[in-house]
Amino acid sequence: MFAAYASRIDRDQPLNGLELGERPEPEARPGWTIINVKAASLNHHDLWSLRGVGLDEKLLPMILGCDAAGTDADGNEVVIHSVIGQSGHGVGPDEPRSILTERYQGTFAERVAVPAWNVLPKPKELSFAEAACLPTAWLTAYRMLFTNAGVRPGQSVLVQGAGGGVATAAIVLGAAAGLRVFATSRDENKRARAVELGAEAAFEAGARLPHRVDAVIETVGAATWSHSVKSLKPGGTLVISGATSGPNPPAAELTRIFFLELKVVGSTMGTKEELADLLSFCAATGVRPVIDSTLPLDRAREGFEKMAGGELFGKIVLTV
Repeated sequence: MFAAYASRIDRDQPLNGLELGERPEPEARPGWTIINVKAASLNHHDLWSLRGVGLDEKLLPMILGCDAAGTDADGNEVVIHSVIGQSGHGVGPDEPRSILTERYQGTFAERVAVPAWNVLPKPKELSFAEAACLPTAWLTAYRMLFTNAGVRPGQSVLVQGAGGGVATAAIVLGAAAGLRVFATSRDENKRARAVELGAEAAFEAGARLPHRVDAVIETVGAATWSHSVKSLKPGGTLVISGATSGPNPPAAELTRIFFLELKVVGSTMGTKEELADLLSFCAATGVRPVIDSTLPLDRAREGFEKMAGGELFGKIVLTV
């Protein structure tokens, strides 16, 4: 079957390890099922995999891709929850959780094998492309906002780095849930798009906000860390799920954190139950993922290049 896969690790030039071509069919081991992929979406996790982050070189070649929507053997339309082993379903009870492509072959292929427990019904209201955007970036944003930040309608939230998949999802979900959403970006066009999606206002990176916020959604890391901490109200919550600009900010802001009793919460992906809630939320409210572009699987390299260059707003979807 045709697939996009990592053939080798290159930490400096990750796309050098990306290959497109034939790979073996997935194996239907006990408790697992094979899904015919209709659409899959790119995440920064795929670039990190090509750099060898979370992917052991001994497991190469590895088909990339965490997210997918498609059909099962009976023709049912389904969505895949990409966290494997979180509840011990389909793998050994002592196996630590992982994401597709870290231990098991991913979704950038015509077919993928996953534990049957990881398959959820796709709401008929969502297209395959829309549903394929939800299990990683949108689920991450959903958990950051509603589980880990615990914000309520009427409260305010700052989303750093408008344009990325998680940040875009946080803007749309936050606005739909009645939050006052502020966003930042270095790009004027991305700031305008953020407002179109429901942000109350969008500012240049590091700009002073009209007022301090109840929570910050942080995926950028070192470049925005200080601004994030300084933008919080006393007792506010900073939720971080990524560090695309680097993991080591120049100042930890520890004095401000303890003096204002700020909370710093790490967040990774989300549960199967949270994904089910997110799917229902989108189906019921009309909220839809922001799709930057859609490409056939055999043009996956174009999608990777666009994501690596930061030239996107929303998700890139690969169709099979």
